[in-house]
Amino acid sequence: MGTGGDRSDDEPREKCGIVGVSLADRAAARPLYYALYALQHRGQESAGIVTHDGFQQHGHVERGLVGDAFEPGDLESLAGETGIGHVRYPTAGSLDKSCAQPFSVSFKSGSLGLSHNGNLVNADAVREELAAAGHAFTSDGDTEVIAHDLARNLLEEDLVRAVKHTMNRIHGSYSLTITHDDTVLGVRDPMGNRPLCLGRIDDGYVLASESAAIDTLDGDLIRDVRPGELVVLEPGGTGYDTYQLVDAGSTAHCFFEHVYFARPDSVIDGELVYEVRRELGRKLWEESGVETDVVMPVPDSGRAFASGYADAAAETAADGSPRAGDDDGIEFAEGLMKNRYVGRTFIMPTQDERERAVRLKLNPIRSTVEGKSVTIIDDSIVRGTTSTQLVQLVREAGAEEVHLRIGAPPIVAPCYFGIDMATREELIAADESTEEIRERIDADSLSYLSIDAVAAALDSSRADLCLGCVTGEYPFDVEGEETDRPVDSPSPDPPAADD
Repeated sequence: MGTGGDRSDDEPREKCGIVGVSLADRAAARPLYYALYALQHRGQESAGIVTHDGFQQHGHVERGLVGDAFEPGDLESLAGETGIGHVRYPTAGSLDKSCAQPFSVSFKSGSLGLSHNGNLVNADAVREELAAAGHAFTSDGDTEVIAHDLARNLLEEDLVRAVKHTMNRIHGSYSLTITHDDTVLGVRDPMGNRPLCLGRIDDGYVLASESAAIDTLDGDLIRDVRPGELVVLEPGGTGYDTYQLVDAGSTAHCFFEHVYFARPDSVIDGELVYEVRRELGRKLWEESGVETDVVMPVPDSGRAFASGYADAAAETAADGSPRAGDDDGIEFAEGLMKNRYVGRTFIMPTQDERERAVRLKLNPIRSTVEGKSVTIIDDSIVRGTTSTQLVQLVREAGAEEVHLRIGAPPIVAPCYFGIDMATREELIAADESTEEIRERIDADSLSYLSIDAVAAALDSSRADLCLGCVTGEYPFDVEGEETDRPVDSPSPDPPAADD
């Protein structure tokens, strides 16, 4: 649910959210706290903030939601005008507090704080190398690997070259916000797999996973951080420098950010997520529209898709012909009411209770569906459990026909780059055809969006998107999996700073 609502066991889990700020004459802790609230949808396992007051580093990291992780006194203790923050959903490393972020380390050349969104694919190899050189690790997460490698490089190199050296050593998916003493850095992996953007607020600058966090701080989005780019926020919020450290030649933007993860009011890689989802809905109608009485979203994830689908249906019939003047197309209506008080931690100890959970989260509006043919719009099918229960719910509410349309291609492979999606064995589309899935979930028809339609909606080529979960071909080397492009190659020495 890109809107930050709760997902069921049938749905992919969120990645992490990161933020960094550099301000003038104002403590950074509270703006960081507000920004983390704006990114809460990207992770609910833990939340943390690290700040620097020009003399020493301060940190507070705790498990739970942002509002539970911080007390007023915690924010008061986080002195300093620069800092970074993190909300985590664990996809690598332990579930305990040792892997909560930001990760902090002090060494001879100063102090580091590091927040990471993504997953490395060579973390074990780098960890072994660092451990052999005497580095002691306190967690099994890949974020600590990045921090130790960067700290080692900073003993011998200036800041920019140390970051470049680390970027050429680690491989995989990452966006980072880093404090090096009272300097805040933002780094995006050479493929741009994970999002990161730069904004300006009244008294400084901010880096964040999504522009919605910048909006929350009454700021203005400047632009996305470019793949392979380092952004250095100057202490005191006076400006920023940028360095293009690595050029991979192509990108691997995660298309699922637009389909599901990001908030619809965020701008990711230059595209407003809400409008992308509406366009995906329009293309879903163009590719597989079915004439029914009503189209309704699965809240909240399917709402923008359903809106675009219904708009396209109002213009053309399912056969592609223009609508007659007195034909308004398919009614768009809310047919499922969401209970927003059933959270991720809802206890479901038995299979019967797990199956009942969908009734606790969603209840059909009988007048919308009774005696009608219905099209349900959702963003994805992962295991198929929730889809089966939704179709059953709507049928029991009196629908004569239930059709299901999905605003993404079938998920056939796991994600290794920061999304705890499911194993291949758990993915219903990995070994079942669309017709077999339709029969299993008892829908009258089922159709997914094509990969080409996703690329068109994002105004991108397939070669510049990460489509591993829907093709099984990955942009980074993954042991035992196909890789459809080479790993990042070393780049020349960094250019001079560019304001």
